[in-house]
Amino acid sequence: MKTDVIVVGAGPAGLMLAGELSLAGVRPVVLERRAEPGTAHKASGLGGRILDVLRYRGLLDRFAAVGSPIPAPIFPFGGMHVDFSLLADGPMDAMGIPQARVEELLAERAVELGAEIRRGHEVVAVSQDDSAVTVDVQGPDGPYRVTTQYLVGCDGGRSRIRELAAIPFPGNTFPEVNRLGVVTVPDSVTVLDDGGLDVPGHGPISPGFTRTERGVFAMGPVDPAVRTMFFQTTEDDLTEYDNDDPMTLAELGDSARRVLGAELPLGEPIRLSRYQFQARRADRYRAGRILLAGDAAHLLPATGTALNVGMLDSVNLAWKLAATVRGWAPSGLLDTYHDERHAAAGRALQQTRAQAALRRGQDAAADALRAVFQELFADEPALRRLAGMISAGDVRYPMPGADPHPLAGTFAPDLTLLTEAGTTSVAELLHTARPVFLDLADRADLRELARAREPRIEIVTAKTEDRPADALLIRPDAFVGWAAAVDEAADTATPALRDALDRWVGQP
Repeated sequence: MKTDVIVVGAGPAGLMLAGELSLAGVRPVVLERRAEPGTAHKASGLGGRILDVLRYRGLLDRFAAVGSPIPAPIFPFGGMHVDFSLLADGPMDAMGIPQARVEELLAERAVELGAEIRRGHEVVAVSQDDSAVTVDVQGPDGPYRVTTQYLVGCDGGRSRIRELAAIPFPGNTFPEVNRLGVVTVPDSVTVLDDGGLDVPGHGPISPGFTRTERGVFAMGPVDPAVRTMFFQTTEDDLTEYDNDDPMTLAELGDSARRVLGAELPLGEPIRLSRYQFQARRADRYRAGRILLAGDAAHLLPATGTALNVGMLDSVNLAWKLAATVRGWAPSGLLDTYHDERHAAAGRALQQTRAQAALRRGQDAAADALRAVFQELFADEPALRRLAGMISAGDVRYPMPGADPHPLAGTFAPDLTLLTEAGTTSVAELLHTARPVFLDLADRADLRELARAREPRIEIVTAKTEDRPADALLIRPDAFVGWAAAVDEAADTATPALRDALDRWVGQP
């Protein structure tokens, strides 16, 4: 059997990649070793830039129908909470949605667009040459072999593909185990006015983080109407747990007893999960015709980040890989995947390592450091900078040129556009994941350059209020690949646009 692209792993990164590849005209085959879709409670939501991407693809309503949008979220950060509701305008959005539902929706979309998902198919060997990758697979009906142009490992932190490709994965594992539960509280237990609990044998515990000599206990109300609460314990532990081995209510209770020194009253479990933290990043995201995305490429030591970063990897990679498979990719386009996303993961790794340092300190100096940070979190500039880090909203890809436009390399703003055909927006133009040349100043000289690349590029002439540039070249991943300043002279705008088109769309 031969195919263009094989994606290994049907988690969020792999399924997002499969859908994006299919949207770009490449029909991938997804190989997943598990026989059934995952049901384990892992990540519990999406936040920041990935929600913008879903909106730009016209998918946000599909997710919002089963999720719970949170317009001004309170985020955990380094054992503390950051309250973005203090800002008049929320700097980032979040959506409560279990990872299993995210995977279900992404799988539906990928299949709708033509991707094939094979469950119960495990990759056991890989080899490659200059023209193809050969993959040996153990399937439900026995072993078979498939040949593909490219193979992408989206198979998690213990990636077999990364191992087979001999890609180093440096970093460290933190010697701690986190256990999390959303559980009802028995009627016999007193719920305090502040949302905390009066725990027999321990006394009152307020929402937030309680540190003891034996670890950290965190709690908070989820739904007071039905006495549902969130509980989490963190203990130093060198044991390596199997993430596929489900956690029990008894395990959570035993951990809480060790940390608090008292019995925590627990009712019926709604969600239970266990996780450990690692801080790792693959040395390279590409080895010949084998690429990595998601947890196979990076592991981050804090919650609320990894799922979003992994899906953003896939959006960045898909259009570049599709262009390469379909034969129109400019030279070096696929290599920019590593350049851009390796740096983005480095940024995410930096802030999550900082969170680990804040979270793990147990002495008076660490308490003082957290107190200082908590004061900083009350300042608007600090809150906005932190939101950019957590959300990946501050990611800016490097662009060529001595003095690129301020929008170049950033996520395209969702401008309202008035065209001859009516009113539209940048988000609507990106539904099809094609490069867009957006002329905002009726620049015939610039349109002519773009027209030479049709039909690979969509050309749109429009007007917008407070136009930020005369023209924008928007990549399929919604990042601006080039921009002309307002009233920029043709002798500088034209050669810069020509170079950008060659870089992102290819020769005429």
